[in-house]
Amino acid sequence: MSLAEQNPPHFAIPEGDPRVWLRAHLRPLEDAAVMTGPKRGDFDLNPGERKAGAPAFLRNAAVLVPIIHRPAGLTVLLTRRSAHLSSHAGQVAFPGGRIDDTDDGPVDAALRETEEETGIPRDFVTPVGLLDPYETGSGFVIIPVVGVLREGCTPVASPDEVDEIFEVPFAFLMDVANHQSHSGVWAGRERRYYAMPYESHNIWGATAGMIVNLRERLFGEA
Repeated sequence: MSLAEQNPPHFAIPEGDPRVWLRAHLRPLEDAAVMTGPKRGDFDLNPGERKAGAPAFLRNAAVLVPIIHRPAGLTVLLTRRSAHLSSHAGQVAFPGGRIDDTDDGPVDAALRETEEETGIPRDFVTPVGLLDPYETGSGFVIIPVVGVLREGCTPVASPDEVDEIFEVPFAFLMDVANHQSHSGVWAGRERRYYAMPYESHNIWGATAGMIVNLRERLFGEA
């Protein structure tokens, strides 16, 4: 069965090398050096909270959105953060973290963090483009770097940071029928957020918001 046949027609995936298709729809990697301010974020579903809840200073971070070209179709690699971490413990996330002064920009930071958290060497990853900068309610602006992983490397979770590494079918994440909108109380205020439950995993918050941005860049708004 072809990749296109595995997906509903409203978001059919072209045949061939996915790197070519992804590059055509994503922001170029060179934009990482000139990005100014977030374009998307936790406030997308909470526009009335933007002024009251926005921190005065945003810290810079980068994540890798790892797409794997499996024989049966594309998958997306995700992690579940360690339960003992001081922030976002146990949450599903893309590998990534703060951009250090020693990093050569967001792409370098995303590849470094991915290797530290999952053991995947950077030479297994081909960065192909960027999503829009994403602002979190906790005070970060994240640069999501989309990369295609070649097969042959077995991820190994860093015991200090990651409890689990797993894959989700790309088609599942791109299907708007799986994009739920939930609400909860955070910092004393009710907030809405995206959620995409998959098997035993709850993909939500910033990670789900970045997946929505990926879907819109590749296939347009639903």
